[in-house]
Amino acid sequence: MSVRESAPPVPDVFDPRQYADGVPYAAYRTLRDHHPVAWQDEPGVLGWPAGTGFWAVTRHADVVRVLKDPATYSSRLGATQIRDPDPDDLPFIRRMMLNQDPPDHARLRRLVSRAFTPRRIEHFASVVRGRARTLLEGAVREARAGDGHCDLVASVTDDYALLNLTDLLGVPECDRGLLLHWTRRVIGYQDPDEAGDPVLDAHGRPVDPRSPALLRDMFAYAHRLALHKRNHPGDDVMTTLANDPGLAPAELEMFFFLLTVAGNDTVRSAAPGGLLTLARHPDAYAALRAGRVGFDTAVDELLRLHPPVLTFRRTAAVDTELAGRRIRAGDKVVVFHASANHDERVFTDPHRVDLARSPNPHVSFGDGPHVCLGAHFARLQLRVLYEESSRALPSLTTAGAPRRLLSNFINGLKSLPVLVGRD
Repeated sequence: MSVRESAPPVPDVFDPRQYADGVPYAAYRTLRDHHPVAWQDEPGVLGWPAGTGFWAVTRHADVVRVLKDPATYSSRLGATQIRDPDPDDLPFIRRMMLNQDPPDHARLRRLVSRAFTPRRIEHFASVVRGRARTLLEGAVREARAGDGHCDLVASVTDDYALLNLTDLLGVPECDRGLLLHWTRRVIGYQDPDEAGDPVLDAHGRPVDPRSPALLRDMFAYAHRLALHKRNHPGDDVMTTLANDPGLAPAELEMFFFLLTVAGNDTVRSAAPGGLLTLARHPDAYAALRAGRVGFDTAVDELLRLHPPVLTFRRTAAVDTELAGRRIRAGDKVVVFHASANHDERVFTDPHRVDLARSPNPHVSFGDGPHVCLGAHFARLQLRVLYEESSRALPSLTTAGAPRRLLSNFINGLKSLPVLVGRD
């Protein structure tokens, strides 16, 4: 009997409903050990139609190989979500930097990097710290005035991520709720709690939240904001983009879309995930509070254990082979970040929380040409939040099960109830 014949069946890691109960690490382990590049069916679910299926890539080395080779594994051909976009929408979706390949991708990345600089990010550091402190102190006061419980997502991390991003972009305070609304609609479209009732087309099918029809309000706002920034410039990203002659109006729209959604949800997902990990490992939290481990390495370990993004899709541009599997041009190839981050071939005792782990080559921010442009900003926000949490919350104890986002794309938490002790 061959090794392949004796291997266990291929588990399903597509169905987004299972992620509401937790990331399927046991299934990932089965795939890494026996089916590192495995075909996954894509049945219709939650009102969304069936797809063609895809190759799930779960080992770290293979994930990195895919992400670093855009000539073979394209972001442009079918975009970067598992679900295929409407063919009529594909040219529109390809205008976003995330859904491009070099050299077009490199040109846009250079343009936006002029605005998204470490100097500008560091300028926000004191604002970010003050915000974290204010939100945490408010949550603690509210909890102690009540039953001793608070929801860190509702009271701290959602506002923290959103307000930091709107400061960086230069969005007026009165408009900040719009960004959270757009993020929920686009990122949480699989979860009825986040997306609300789906918009249906003439055939009764849900309309893709990435389609031009559902982004029209966001784009109209982006142009109004850009005009305001040309007349009233500030020290913010939108001022830089609005006054960049190399950026076409359609490209500005897509940058606003990308920064609003990805910039918000990266921290919005990672922050409560890191706090939940610390709550479940009090010894690690105590070591962090006592200064026995540093916050910089802690941030990366918490990102490894709870990456904000679970999956990204590529499309094979040519016939190729990966981990012994023949992949045909046009096949969907999906990398699984959380699986790669727990690969025993790379990480010793990968399920152990080691806040001093080094090196730590996690792929939570991707790899290759599409590595997250805002990773520096995200790390800064997470480090500051954990530092301020360690001061405001001497103990970090869950007060019930967290509620997870129903999504096979974003590793999100909708609530994180904790017990706040009294002084």
